[in-house]
Amino acid sequence: MTDVLARRSYHGPSDDIAIDAVHTELDSLWDDAAFVPVMDRMTFTTAVIEAAANIVQHALPVAEDPVELGVDIIVRPMLLQARVSAYNAREPFASEMRPSMPGEESESGRGLALIEALVTTVTFERQDGTNTWVLTRDSTPES
Repeated sequence: MTDVLARRSYHGPSDDIAIDAVHTELDSLWDDAAFVPVMDRMTFTTAVIEAAANIVQHALPVAEDPVELGVDIIVRPMLLQARVSAYNAREPFASEMRPSMPGEESESGRGLALIEALVTTVTFERQDGTNTWVLTRDSTPES
């Protein structure tokens, strides 16, 4: 597999503070991966933050333990990848997994559609009480 050029991670409680921490990790990542085009950085950052925010706002615990957020981000020469995980979370309903745009008056429900518009692929995995969205974006370094 291609070499990892930069990597950042966050794991902690699924709360508003987590979103700030993920932003900080992404800012630090781009310091180490300045060769990634600005447009790719912005769109990928938006997708990762949106996925993390969806977990903070909507993930429900599967048992007594609270939901935790995990974000693992790697940069390869031509690929950006994030694994955004909800630990101790119930499995999302099928309706929550379909990207669709709600009506104009709706104040929520655009998250997955937005994420899919910003990245190359979105996949979902569930294992041992953990929901993980894998986001990838193809990226060609600036010359």
